[in-house]
Amino acid sequence: QVQLVESGGGLVQPGGSLRLSCAASENIFRFYNMGWHRQAPGKQRELVAFISSGGSTNYADFVKGRFTISRDNAKNALYLQMNSLKPEDTAVYYCHAASATKGSSWGQGTQVTVSS
Repeated sequence: QVQLVESGGGLVQPGGSLRLSCAASENIFRFYNMGWHRQAPGKQRELVAFISSGGSTNYADFVKGRFTISRDNAKNALYLQMNSLKPEDTAVYYCHAASATKGSSWGQGTQVTVSS
């Protein structure tokens, strides 16, 4: 299974921006469908954004227009650009990879805290 490592989380004020990164261990990264999920304390993990192996994207309604998911297959990397952050965006953000032939993997998560 592919190994995933997230980075880029931190503390940011409301209205601010962060860019999350997810580094994958395999050079066949390009065959995986990828997603960012998040989990806030006391809540279930939820899908934030998805990007297919072909580059098609989809977003949860609560981040549309604010977040952008992208991937760089040459660097085996996934990104999440988060703008106009709100306190309710506070959560641990997880990178997820899925392949029909290789199964799925999760990263360890990175904490994002939006607070003044």
